Amino acid sequence: MHNYVRRKAESEVRDYLKIFPAVTILGPRQCGKSTLVKMLSESIESFIYLDLQNIDDLNKLSEPSLFFQANPHATICLDEIQFVPELFSVLRSTIDKNRKTGRFILLGSASRDLIQKTSESLAGRVGFIELTPFTIQEIIDKEGFTIGSFWNRGGFPDSYLADSDKASSLWRENFIRTFVERDIPQLGINIPSLQLRRLLMMCSHLQGQLFNASKIGESLGITHTTVRRHLDILEQTFITRTLMPYEGNLKKRLIKSPKVYVRDSGILHRLLQIADFNALMGHPIIGSSWEGFVIENIISSLRDCNFSFYRSSGGDELDLIIQRGNKTIAVECKASTAPQVTKGFWSAIKEVNPDKTYIIAPIIGSYPYKEGVDVCGLKDFLETDLF
Repeated sequence: MHNYVRRKAESEVRDYLKIFPAVTILGPRQCGKSTLVKMLSESIESFIYLDLQNIDDLNKLSEPSLFFQANPHATICLDEIQFVPELFSVLRSTIDKNRKTGRFILLGSASRDLIQKTSESLAGRVGFIELTPFTIQEIIDKEGFTIGSFWNRGGFPDSYLADSDKASSLWRENFIRTFVERDIPQLGINIPSLQLRRLLMMCSHLQGQLFNASKIGESLGITHTTVRRHLDILEQTFITRTLMPYEGNLKKRLIKSPKVYVRDSGILHRLLQIADFNALMGHPIIGSSWEGFVIENIISSLRDCNFSFYRSSGGDELDLIIQRGNKTIAVECKASTAPQVTKGFWSAIKEVNPDKTYIIAPIIGSYPYKEGVDVCGLKDFLETDLF
């Protein structure tokens, strides 16, 4: 299975290299950024790859201006750029002396410092692309694909492509440990690793539920402002996703709290000690896990849309509202091959009045449920001409 999976972002990166002097690819650690760039490098005439966590590569940049001047025709890839933020001002002056497109590819696994620094120094000189772990569209045609295995292991390449569920689970445990014990401190963020792991655990138990910072703070023994600050860091390092409530011009009183999801279903399952797909099937988190899995795949695959969820104070609910222009699509996620919906679902549809509603279930194909509502699989939904 360890063959290269062609990434949807590949053509986007090629296009950006023709437009911008620098292209920044952001995404969580180990999501495949370096692999993607190494694949692209095969069609780039002169290519230099420097891993800024490797001491030998770092030494080559002891005089960065000289190094860049000595390689004016090469495309230079700087991996884990967030660890050497002082390079940004050098990149800026180098680019301003020679605005040739496709000179630099910057890879980073933290958006917060990276985007701040690059937008300050490289505004107008850089294009941003986010790379996520695998999405369903990238791997569904691969040999041996099953929706259960993908949902259980998540989309990180080394987890999804592992030889066994046990090897996948061990990889994810190591990823989580390295993230809280090494990655976060390396970014200069001072949070006790145990505290961060406990917050992550808490987020996994509350997958897809309304986020109450005060309540979480109480159980962790920290203030609600600290909880929010920590959550912001988890979001900026691509581990969690915050979904905001829908703010349509409606008569009903709406919930104001956001929902929080652990973005990768495999990481979620490892945090909850779910060993394999059979264990997931019997776990109370299954519905919320499917919801997060579906939402993450949709948000990662659709561009230029606004995403929110609908919940009235009376509890009527829709898992995802997708808006682009003046069109609204509603999505309800059901972890059942024969999904049933509640009265609250129909009340919510009446209030939001979407152009079309989909119930996404772990099935292949699609069929009409009632007028304006279809049941379909995740891949079928993403292949639908929504807008």
